[in-house]
Amino acid sequence: MARESIIARERKRERLVAKYATKRAELKAAGDYEGLDKLPRNASPVRLHNRCKLTGRPKGYMRKFGISRVTFREMAAKGMIPGVTKASW
Repeated sequence: MARESIIARERKRERLVAKYATKRAELKAAGDYEGLDKLPRNASPVRLHNRCKLTGRPKGYMRKFGISRVTFREMAAKGMIPGVTKASW
């Protein structure tokens, strides 16, 4: 499990990106790059990093489910993810 401070930092970035999304889009459309420079650095969506919503693991992230491969495997084995079954042939 990732440190709580790292997870909190990522959530803070997500909130900033959401807060400044419309303003960022307006400035980009107007071509006002000086205005874009004045926005907070963490308001840029490029600075976001996908993390597991349950454990905060940064690697092995599965976009479709929003969790890491390790968590996905555990949950799928327990039958907690709808529509996912273990393959057998």
